[in-house]
Amino acid sequence: MIYKNLVRPLLFNMDAEEAHDLSLEIAHLTNENDFLQFLSSLIYGLDDPSLKRNLMGLTFPNPVGLAAGYDKNGITPYAMQALGFGFVEIGSITAQPSEGNPKPRAFRLPEDESLINRMGLNNQGAAAIVDRLKNYDLDIPLGVNIAKTNDASIHGDDAIQDYVFSYNKALKTADYITINISCPNTGEGKTFEDPGALKDLLDAVNPSQNETPTLVKFSVDTPKQILEDLITICEDHDLDGYVATNTSSKRIGLKTSPAAVREIGNGGLSGAAIEEASTNMISWIRESVPSDRVIIGVGGIHDEDSARKKIDAGADLLQIYTALVYEGPGLVRRIKSSLLS
Repeated sequence: MIYKNLVRPLLFNMDAEEAHDLSLEIAHLTNENDFLQFLSSLIYGLDDPSLKRNLMGLTFPNPVGLAAGYDKNGITPYAMQALGFGFVEIGSITAQPSEGNPKPRAFRLPEDESLINRMGLNNQGAAAIVDRLKNYDLDIPLGVNIAKTNDASIHGDDAIQDYVFSYNKALKTADYITINISCPNTGEGKTFEDPGALKDLLDAVNPSQNETPTLVKFSVDTPKQILEDLITICEDHDLDGYVATNTSSKRIGLKTSPAAVREIGNGGLSGAAIEEASTNMISWIRESVPSDRVIIGVGGIHDEDSARKKIDAGADLLQIYTALVYEGPGLVRRIKSSLLS
């Protein structure tokens, strides 16, 4: 209640990205301070042996993780551990550093408990971020999400090598790696969700030759037939699992006025507005893959019920990010508590 009644109104008086940056600064302070971590764990922590998950050769103290997108540069893992997350995913990181797209590039849709962002993969680059991550000794698994550098002139084999560079860097420190394939790889805006492009990418990355578990993250907008084709390719390359899902370019069923949505413009929609579509995709994937394939459910989790629906659909693990904007960090504990019953 403190977050909703006091903190959130203050943050919502700020631009969405400014508020995000402020929360990162606070989390980074916590990341560097043992006492603040101890205090955070006292307030938000909840440990129970029944929450533990053993998947992909890794031990997750609980199934609720931080999704990629919040901490692109790896400056808050200890803080996220103290808040009670069972794992954290850094990124997306890209081979080359990028400042991202012009501002403003992040927007709230309060009526829909959602966000639209076109950040443009702003990050400090794979080499610098991995060097930072090497210094951490976490008690929870650390995932690294990789994407192609935000540069339309990088395409074809150069785009594949861009991914390979980041993948090989991530191997040095990640407990698992997520390949984000829904970002453009050509000037025409094609993505690695094109089956031919995905096959070429996975041929080059060759995840089966490494012990580090590798997952692929799909867009929530992927049609079922194309998804089935992509899963076949992933299974041929012995992927360990799937992250479902990334954001949406669609604007279906929003409570926010069409005029306000048009004024915001392009970007990926996340939050409660994509809950149903994301959950449906989890069901499709679970029906199509062996039982030992791990599915991380992300997209629209905003309360205990939406978290349970992801698990009922077939998710082994969960991730949240947008919901933290609306519900605050106490949501992590609430979801974990609900999973005990």
